[in-house]
Amino acid sequence: MDKYVIAGRKRLEGVIRVSGAKNSTLPILTACILGRGCCVLEDVPRIQDVLVMAEVLEHLGCSVTWEGNRVRVDNTGLKLTEISESLMRKMRASNLVLGPLLGIFGQAKIASPGGCAIGSRPMDQHIKGLQLMGVEIKEKSGFIMAKASKLRGADIHLDVPSVGATENLMMAAVLAEGTTLIRNAAREPELVDLQNFLNGLGAKVRGAGLDIIRIDGVRQLSETTHTIIPDRIEAGTHMVAAAITQGDVEIQNIIPEHMESISAKLREAGVEVTLGEDSVRVRATGRPSAVDIRTLPYPGFPTDMQPQMMALMALTEGTSVISESIFENRYKHVDELRRMGVRVRVEGRVAVVKGVEALDGAFVEATDLRAGASLVLAGLAAEDATIIENIVHIDRGYENLDVKYRELGAKITRISHGGVR
Repeated sequence: MDKYVIAGRKRLEGVIRVSGAKNSTLPILTACILGRGCCVLEDVPRIQDVLVMAEVLEHLGCSVTWEGNRVRVDNTGLKLTEISESLMRKMRASNLVLGPLLGIFGQAKIASPGGCAIGSRPMDQHIKGLQLMGVEIKEKSGFIMAKASKLRGADIHLDVPSVGATENLMMAAVLAEGTTLIRNAAREPELVDLQNFLNGLGAKVRGAGLDIIRIDGVRQLSETTHTIIPDRIEAGTHMVAAAITQGDVEIQNIIPEHMESISAKLREAGVEVTLGEDSVRVRATGRPSAVDIRTLPYPGFPTDMQPQMMALMALTEGTSVISESIFENRYKHVDELRRMGVRVRVEGRVAVVKGVEALDGAFVEATDLRAGASLVLAGLAAEDATIIENIVHIDRGYENLDVKYRELGAKITRISHGGVR
């Protein structure tokens, strides 16, 4: 299994470009099922989760071809409505085929999804909304079987603003008869990107980014070309990388409005953050100040940035309190960070981080995607060499992370069974 070897204490300087958003690409790939013919997606990150989703589409009968970061999806061969358990367990977001398959075929069968073990992410909100749209759902032996003679519009109120449920219901509703309202919808920017893609196909969706989304069903959809928005979590990770190495980095291909909560916390920590039209420059000198963080649904501070910020808070001159309100098991990185000298105490969903002057290099393991990112950041700042194993988790969400950081001056090497890459 591949691993990273990082020689720390290297100041990052230069320019880095953010790839397309993983959390936009995954639902948009599944939404390609809904059109008639071929869809072309630009700036698609070539990461493990996206490759798995492409495999899911090919299993269903679609053709998926790559040209660099351009992906062409031809759904004319689409024929299956069932996803194998082995594919589903590779990635939780595979459940996003449920809505599109119901829209096209009126039936679907999926296994309970897998993915990072960061906490409970039940599908009850997906199921509740689909049932209101006339879908009969049975759960048996770890499978979800859904069938509808006709999808009809419905007034759906989500108990919690679930991103996945909002996406699945949007995609099911575009070909339903009548109007669907999704109340208490998730507001993440990736939902706006999905709305724009669906409307490019000929759908009638409006309100994404607000707490009520309206979808007026249409009879059929066509083809489109769409550019994926920049990945705000990758951008945030690079911002913290600049701060933790006391560097000076310009991060290009961002949407500044998507970075507001992260920028605010870094500024509070004493980091210089200068936003441009589609870029941000992050400069840092000296140790950061301690700040308190509470993760919240967008536009609050993202849970996907909590582990990275913990690595930064480990080097402050004070004590920080981090409250994780989204996932109950999102502190799996704590034990690994402790190996590197991080002083942190966890009580339930609250972590108290007492800053230290320096971190130690260590032999650690990535337990999930963002935990892996936090270990990379800690390794960049550590006194000695750090070895990070199980980086397959990092590959799920970051495109060529080692290559991008080497171009900024980091000494990070990827070791695979075939040797150094």
